[in-house]
Amino acid sequence: MTRQIIILFFFFVTHLVFSQSKSKSDSYTITFNYTPIKEAILKLEKETTFTFYFEEDWFDEKTITGAFTNESLENILDAIFQETPLNYLIYGNKVILSNNSVVFTTLPKGYFGEKNDSIINNPNPSAIDESAESKTAVFHKQYDNTKSSNNSKLITIGKQNSNSTNSYYNVRGKVKNATTNEPLQNLVISVVGKKINAVTDENGDYSISLPAGYNSIETILMGFKSSIKNVIVYGDGSLNFSIAEGAEQLNEVVIQADQNKNVRSAVVGITSLDVTTIKTIPLVLGERDILRVATTLPGITTAGEGSAGFNVRGGKTDQNLILLDDAVLYNPSHFFGFFTALNPFTTGSLDIYKASIPAQYGGRLSSVFDIKTKDGNMDKFSGEGSIGSVTANIAVEAPIVKGKASIMTGFRATYSDWILKKLDEESLKNSEASFLDGIVKYKHNIDPNNSVQATLYYSHDKFSISSDSLFKYSNTIGSLKWDHTFNEKNRGSLTLVNSQYKNEVEYDADANLNFDFGYKINETQVKLNMKYLFSKKHKFDYGISSKLYHVDPGSIQPIGPNSDVEPLSLQKEKGLESAIFISDLFEINDRLLLDVGIRFSFYMAMGPATQLVYQEGVPKDESSITEVNQYGNNEVITTYGGPEARVSFRYFLTPELSIKGGYSSTIQYIHLLSNNTTESPTDTWKLSDLNIKPERAQQIAFGLFRNFDNNNLEVSVEGYYKKMENILDYKIGADLILNENLERDLLEGEGKAYGVEFLINKKAGKFNGWLSYTYSRSFVKLESDIEEEQVNNGEFFPANYDKPHDFTAIMNYKLTHRFSFSANFTYQTGRPITYPIGKFNFANEEQVVYSDRNEYRIPDYYRLDLGVNIEGNHKIKKLAHSFWNISVYNVLGRDNPYSIIFENEDGNIQAYKTSIFAMPIPTITYNFKF
Repeated sequence: MTRQIIILFFFFVTHLVFSQSKSKSDSYTITFNYTPIKEAILKLEKETTFTFYFEEDWFDEKTITGAFTNESLENILDAIFQETPLNYLIYGNKVILSNNSVVFTTLPKGYFGEKNDSIINNPNPSAIDESAESKTAVFHKQYDNTKSSNNSKLITIGKQNSNSTNSYYNVRGKVKNATTNEPLQNLVISVVGKKINAVTDENGDYSISLPAGYNSIETILMGFKSSIKNVIVYGDGSLNFSIAEGAEQLNEVVIQADQNKNVRSAVVGITSLDVTTIKTIPLVLGERDILRVATTLPGITTAGEGSAGFNVRGGKTDQNLILLDDAVLYNPSHFFGFFTALNPFTTGSLDIYKASIPAQYGGRLSSVFDIKTKDGNMDKFSGEGSIGSVTANIAVEAPIVKGKASIMTGFRATYSDWILKKLDEESLKNSEASFLDGIVKYKHNIDPNNSVQATLYYSHDKFSISSDSLFKYSNTIGSLKWDHTFNEKNRGSLTLVNSQYKNEVEYDADANLNFDFGYKINETQVKLNMKYLFSKKHKFDYGISSKLYHVDPGSIQPIGPNSDVEPLSLQKEKGLESAIFISDLFEINDRLLLDVGIRFSFYMAMGPATQLVYQEGVPKDESSITEVNQYGNNEVITTYGGPEARVSFRYFLTPELSIKGGYSSTIQYIHLLSNNTTESPTDTWKLSDLNIKPERAQQIAFGLFRNFDNNNLEVSVEGYYKKMENILDYKIGADLILNENLERDLLEGEGKAYGVEFLINKKAGKFNGWLSYTYSRSFVKLESDIEEEQVNNGEFFPANYDKPHDFTAIMNYKLTHRFSFSANFTYQTGRPITYPIGKFNFANEEQVVYSDRNEYRIPDYYRLDLGVNIEGNHKIKKLAHSFWNISVYNVLGRDNPYSIIFENEDGNIQAYKTSIFAMPIPTITYNFKF
């Protein structure tokens, strides 16, 4: 630096004393063809009378291409240095280069006066109404006053320009885990001393608008060390971070690691979970289950203990879009819902949208469960796993190309079959209950602008509660994604996915009735998602997608030559669902943030198919058929579609308190057929067609969000109201399996749901956890002019999953770094049920009179779980780090009812209660990581 000052002073004096020997306004002709910058300068020096002064290490691999004819020296130099941080100063016949600094030939106005002192002490340089030269002096002065307090190296972003008048510049970058090289999602980029924040997305990318001049940027993510970088911002540019893991990463129980994201974002009704934060929560049979943890949060419930499927804000189980690396996971559970079909050691994060669903998602009414798997470790071989009471898990990560490509694979299986064989009870000894799932993910960062990833997933269940029936079901998923960054403002992803779900029942007891039943649904989707950073105030997301459904509704085949079962195969279904969307994240001012989006979806039911047309106003049966229409392969049967609006806002009442609101409309073209209270593996999916309309919903939601204790304590309250149309229900005694005329047993109605959700979340400290309470109601109305299609006189009645009160407390106390205690308490209102209320004799037979549908309720549900968590020692150099979880599920031994069954015994109606876990269930799980 001293050498540069001496050189500048020398040439400044020379310029004042001697006249110029060559005018810098003279013109020159010169050509460059992919010429390195340094060679271009030397070539220009050779062909002119100017001498250039520079440092050798200022040049990178950039080149210049262009032909200049009778151009001034300044124009040529501007073109050469346009994409570099270099500036220049012409003195006489000498050109002095500077690296990202402008050398001024005049002092700024008031440099030696009081006005300059006040400028220097102003903490907000972007608000100073002075010349660019004065601003530059202020920025360097501010840095000199602050650099002693931080050892971080000063980084220059953008290129200093004396003519620039911008107060803010856009800075983009990527944040990665320094150990695994994985992108870090939901990390907060915060400007120290200023209320400017950004959050990384699923790819670790962020974008932030920084004031011109000096800024101190801090990264914040629970479980990772904070990182501070001092920067001087001269223009738009990039800044990447590599963040080291903190020593306390695995010892916290939190919902979300983001600093004040709940207050700052425009999205209302979003819940985020990180798998690494849930390991201390006691769950049934010691399984670390991210989807079960989600049900402890407001607005997300299940119909009962051990139930498959989720009810989100009064919606049915089929109204949730569950995505695993962008592919639909049709059945996310093992063994009737006791276990989630996701390996906890390969799952990275889960975002649940309960309202304000982003415009890029569609096809379901109530929610989106967006599950992302972990990226493999790109630097070293690593892994983790667990051995529990009935399952064993393992996940392994390894670099393929160090620093650029990796593979991650995980496998999980149960040894419950082996346990059953050891029991003395004959019925259990001869039963089967087993499952497995496996996943492989490959990630390759081709270059800074391109990356690809591929995911393969498979899960399989097999169980036989009785010796004569064997149930099997499986999920198969394939996902291929290409991410590309076009420039600092544009990036996008192209995704191709395939999902398949099938179930099968083998009955082998009576040789005359042995059969094999099978069902399958397959979908293939391609989608293009784009992001465009138009300006500091406008960030656009837009894209297009198309999905092709193939459904095999079911077939039955006889087993063995003696079976009297007639073979039957229902006609296959085909449908094409497409959509186009665009949304704008519009920052109106510092307080008001608006997220406005529109999605237009279009659905075609296609042949080959036979469709029946029925007479209006009469029951659908054989006698009311008016037409029988035949459709050829890919011929359009009917079409549905329409716009789906997505609007939400955030308004800061104070820096720590915000109000949010949102409106969303959604359309669903596929329906789950189930007459059970809870989702079953043998349930089947049905596409919309000529007689079955798509379901539609509208939801409005508002909420207040407040943070305390430096964002460590989150408090929120949200309210919502939802209306639904064309909701499917079923006639009493409806047969949904192998029904060739299913529309005759279906009822269409409307639904409504409303509720208020409270959440208190303490994210860190020795005592941490959350309290959630939801008051919600969900109703169905089945009204029709046809008496047999009307339920409860056409009035609204509670849905099967309506539970007004739902309270959960998750608590964790860290006694030491190695020992902690956990507790989980849950209370829920009993779900609705239809009771027999009387009986009468008719034709010498006793008949039962039932109440209105869902007029009564089963007893309320409550449960307490306790756990002790023991960490291994924290020595850095050891083969593997271990963790023990000892927990007791249902400590109080509460005999919570799962369902009520009524039987007629000797003329008396008797009620019997069934329970899943009616006693304390102790488990010990050993976890290890290497």
